[in-house]
Amino acid sequence: MSSSPPIREEFVRDRVAEQNFGVVEQPLTVWERVYGNALVRKLFILVALAAIWEAYARYLGNSLVLPTFGETMASFLERIASGELLSRAWVSIHVLLQGYVIGLALAFFFTVLAMTRQLGNDLLETLTAMFNPLPAIALLPLALIWFGLGSPSIVFVLVHAVLWPVALNTHSGFRAVSQTLRMVGRNYGLTGMNYVIRILVPAAFPSILSGLKVGWAFAWRTLIAAELVFGTTSGSGGLGWFIYENKNLLDIPAVFSGLFSVIIIGLLVESLIFRVIEQRTVRKWGMQH
Repeated sequence: MSSSPPIREEFVRDRVAEQNFGVVEQPLTVWERVYGNALVRKLFILVALAAIWEAYARYLGNSLVLPTFGETMASFLERIASGELLSRAWVSIHVLLQGYVIGLALAFFFTVLAMTRQLGNDLLETLTAMFNPLPAIALLPLALIWFGLGSPSIVFVLVHAVLWPVALNTHSGFRAVSQTLRMVGRNYGLTGMNYVIRILVPAAFPSILSGLKVGWAFAWRTLIAAELVFGTTSGSGGLGWFIYENKNLLDIPAVFSGLFSVIIIGLLVESLIFRVIEQRTVRKWGMQH
């Protein structure tokens, strides 16, 4: 009995020219175009939250507990027009930038030291384990004793808030760089700072950028908390002091307008600075999707 496999019939098709290929196209509906826009989706979420706020505030009917969204926006626009919120925001940002820049410089110094010296690595790991869990605002009473009431005290706690998360993320990113890239740098004769800047920093930039974001968030909320609890930083004070003053005056719409300003500044920094840096670096390099 024969066990040979069956013979399959062969077919020869005529070749189809490329220009005759049929492409199935279906136009997007209006809903698909709208829903596919990330900005529209986020605006929808914000509008929904504002509507919920307005409805619940009207249900309570007590502006001392929760003013309506309309009252908050009216107070916000009024104080923007008078320049009060803008001047208070600039006071806060000016102090924040001082602490942020100093914290970044110290974080970079400790991280480079950790990558070039074993003792530096041990030092950074020890200091990070000790001070990273310590809330920055807890150091403000000591800072007030050491530096007095004013900007230096708040800059000190801001440096603490920025230094350790940035150093921790940067150090983790440096240690995650592949051995292949490290050997490429060594083969080119790169050592010291050239090796760090040309090899480690580009390869670890996603982690570095995450550290910058975390450091900014920690510094921003530490600053507002410090101004709320301990008062002015200089002159008329920043946004935190603006919130505290209006709370004492029972001007709750103004309090919410100050909180609204804090949120807006955070969103602007995230959208106009960090997201632009991310798009022009790690996304452009194909390191994130």
